[in-house]
Amino acid sequence: MVKLSSPKPWAKMGYAARGLIYLTIGLLAFFSAMGWQGEQTGSKGAILNLKTQPFGELLLVVLVVGLFGYIIWRFIQGITDTDNHGYSVKGLAIRSGLIISAVSHSVLVYWVIKLLLYQTDDDSGKSASATASEYLNSDSVTVLFALIGVAVVVVGIAHLIKGFRSGFKKYINFPADKKQWLVPICKFGLISRGVVWCIIGWIILRSTFFAGSSDQKGVNEAFEWLSSAPYGSWLIIIVSIGLFAFGVYSFIESLYRRIES
Repeated sequence: MVKLSSPKPWAKMGYAARGLIYLTIGLLAFFSAMGWQGEQTGSKGAILNLKTQPFGELLLVVLVVGLFGYIIWRFIQGITDTDNHGYSVKGLAIRSGLIISAVSHSVLVYWVIKLLLYQTDDDSGKSASATASEYLNSDSVTVLFALIGVAVVVVGIAHLIKGFRSGFKKYINFPADKKQWLVPICKFGLISRGVVWCIIGWIILRSTFFAGSSDQKGVNEAFEWLSSAPYGSWLIIIVSIGLFAFGVYSFIESLYRRIES
């Protein structure tokens, strides 16, 4: 019987759910770069792809349960400070990021539930969507989106540092016989995700200040930006493999992360 008071089962379910999403994102991005598939490559694209698979709706239900566990675990991490980040500026920033992660994944869970209930990913009302668009593109929220862009870049840099310095090792009990190949996968996955987050943050900042747009930006836009760079297809292939590796990293966390019960 799973005890609600214990964060361990929620964390394990959550990391596994995140892993499934990033494995799918990595595969979709790789297929797109190879010209085999033209579907969107973000989190929503991954979920829509999962929905088309055999027993897709059941898979999404399992995904919702797993993501719900991830949300609970992130809130527990941020509020109770399970990893002992403390109350320094750096510690509070990390804990705030964990809570923001919980909130952002809550939005994703809401979208998946809506997809399951209504069988469509369309917004439920063009007038409401238009009103929201007008609000998002108003001057009153330009600063907010600028702060979001900066925050995304900071998160990306944090991933890069964590990857290059192997900062994840203090939280994961790697089996001695597997550590030699698990650690490089984790490093590559974190660095790749950091690169994507930095690109997304830059795109948000660029569109906010130069294009006058505050539309939602994500992995799709990051890959579009990469595709326009020299050797863009090769860059996308490398990053897509990296995001797949981040999915593997998430499953490794599900199996071996130290979690205080």
